[in-house]
Amino acid sequence: MSDVWEEARLNLRKAAEIMDLEPELLRRLSTPMRFTEFTIPVRMDDGRKELFTAYRSLHQDATGPTKDGTRVRPGLTPGEIKALSLFMSVKHAVADIPAGGGKGGIVADPSRLSEGEYERLIRGFIRRLLPKGAMADVPGADIGTDARAMAWMLDEYEQISGCHSPAAINDKPAALGGSEGGHEGTGWGVAEFAHLAATELGLSGGRVAVQGFGQVGSITALTLEAKGYKVIAVSDLTGAICDEKGLNVKELLAHAAKSGAVSGFAGAKPLPGPILGTDCDILIPAAVQDVIDATNAPGIKAKLLVEAANAPIAPSADPILLASGKTIVPDVVANCGGVIVCDFERTQGLSNDYWSVETVREKLMSRVRRVYLETKAISRELNVPMRQAAWVKALKKIRAAMLWRGWS
Repeated sequence: MSDVWEEARLNLRKAAEIMDLEPELLRRLSTPMRFTEFTIPVRMDDGRKELFTAYRSLHQDATGPTKDGTRVRPGLTPGEIKALSLFMSVKHAVADIPAGGGKGGIVADPSRLSEGEYERLIRGFIRRLLPKGAMADVPGADIGTDARAMAWMLDEYEQISGCHSPAAINDKPAALGGSEGGHEGTGWGVAEFAHLAATELGLSGGRVAVQGFGQVGSITALTLEAKGYKVIAVSDLTGAICDEKGLNVKELLAHAAKSGAVSGFAGAKPLPGPILGTDCDILIPAAVQDVIDATNAPGIKAKLLVEAANAPIAPSADPILLASGKTIVPDVVANCGGVIVCDFERTQGLSNDYWSVETVREKLMSRVRRVYLETKAISRELNVPMRQAAWVKALKKIRAAMLWRGWS
């Protein structure tokens, strides 16, 4: 895996050069405002104690309280968490959300922990992190965490603070003050961004391949199918399947939920080659970073790539794809639907006014369309790809907040 932190800062420098950002502000944004590393002692089921390493990166809070996700996976690095906090700053600013960028993580493999061990780990994260609440830093979910983990985080925080504070943790169940549509938000957004770009390119209703059939990839596929697109290929960690006539995504979801894999789905064939090289109109990488690089970019056949994952296209691949006429909807735009719904969740928690799923989706779609149109307008005005346009859009907002605060 390449250095995702350096990749993030490369995008930052490119945008800073385009907009002639003040050197002092660039230096401030090139490193987290605050980075914390700490350990979490956990009593294991057999009585022994394990020590887990955890991180929290707060990139900047000029634009508002820092937030979001908490990633739990083996091999997690400080650079990965720093990069994700920078991405969160950009996503919030791109989507006009009054928040800075935050990201947390624990170096652990959830699949090797019992439920009790996992719960003690998650609660220990909050005890050791000591978050300051909805007006300062708001943890949320990411790879390796879910609504259940966020419920434990909220309960632990409220036990420590001694008061109910539903807005202090994002991505929690609706029963605890979470937002309707929270589970689907990112996927709904990816699908809408894909549809907007496809319509512009004359690809509406085209053939789609989705790499990664987790929460985001599956919701994206289901939503695009409902819009009339043909999902012809899907992959997960167990393999890839295809059907030129179009997969029945709803039935595939049921199969994957039961079997734990997309492989073996009735009527589908194993994909003969890598899914990234599928002959399709729209490719949606929805797994991990750097899956498309200089080595496989020349083999990409899709005309439109929509980055549902964070940084799935390495910087070395961007010029190759663009030179061959591909259109890329970058991650900081494509997957910002989730952060938009998280902002809705915080708003609802602070106001004690909770919305229906229809209201959440309507508000989300309105924001998504605005983000797309504004980013495209900057792309045309500056004659730069959407990736640079999105970062410029974000940096202008962050820069204004920093200057008004007298930080330069």
